Amino acid sequence: MNKVDSFRPKLLSASEYVLALHSAQDRVAVLVLNRARRQTTQRILAAEEIASPPFLAWLAEQNQSGADIFLGMNPIRADRFARSKEDIGEIRHVYLDLDENAGASLDAIRTTGEVPTPNFVLDTSPEKHQVMWRVEDLDQAQAESLLRSLANQFRGDLAATDISRVLRVPGFRNQKYAEHFEVRALQQTDQIYHLRDFAVYPESSDALRSLADTHRSPRHLRAGHSSQSEADWAYAKRALARGDPPEEVIRHIADYRADDKADPDYYARLTVHKAHSQLAARIAIDSAPERHPDRALDDSVPLNSVPSRED
Repeated sequence: MNKVDSFRPKLLSASEYVLALHSAQDRVAVLVLNRARRQTTQRILAAEEIASPPFLAWLAEQNQSGADIFLGMNPIRADRFARSKEDIGEIRHVYLDLDENAGASLDAIRTTGEVPTPNFVLDTSPEKHQVMWRVEDLDQAQAESLLRSLANQFRGDLAATDISRVLRVPGFRNQKYAEHFEVRALQQTDQIYHLRDFAVYPESSDALRSLADTHRSPRHLRAGHSSQSEADWAYAKRALARGDPPEEVIRHIADYRADDKADPDYYARLTVHKAHSQLAARIAIDSAPERHPDRALDDSVPLNSVPSRED
């Protein structure tokens, strides 16, 4: 049994969550946002101080007064006192903020095999989630490219794709809604991941080259696929079925296969065209009127007569 399988998922308190995300001496940003009062307070403190009972008690007071509580996902450099990209000392996490159709996106994250098991899943409000993975050996450009790719692939919030992002903290009420909702955090694994563990399609060929130049390890194949071509085919069918524009799917596949196909655009276009034709044929069959059992079989329309649509 591997480490992921042997880990027992558990709900975390605010203190446990802070110290699961960060080492005790990491300098981390805490943001207290009171929208009603138009007040924003930011503190940069050691993680162990943030997790201490006195500071958590102060945060609880602020939360009870109407403020939302947020925590930085990546630690701040020792000589900095702000939370811009330039102040980030190390990339420790990548993440997704799932708002629209969050349940379906979370199911896809857990079942498609395109990404590893998330370390943390936060329930931030009814049917909305924030998802985090612990990572190492990513620089800032690689991290933000991966963040955008994850958001594109799983319909996350594209505004939440910067490395200086703060996300919610469990144990505190989400004050954006009239209905009381206390944020919850589930830790699913304590694994640390690398870039090669994420089989997502980079947003551009420039991003792909940036990632490939540093990481030449074999790509992570999605569960159930014996080859990258099979994985590409499955991705094309899934993306088209959920309504992604064909040209966007072509671009993602071509960018991803730029290093190992002589003509990646032709390969991607052929893959998507075939997937599009199969999907169109399936829709035509599924939507056809139910055939009377006594009707002769030669009434049926042969599959090859279903018109294929050019992308």
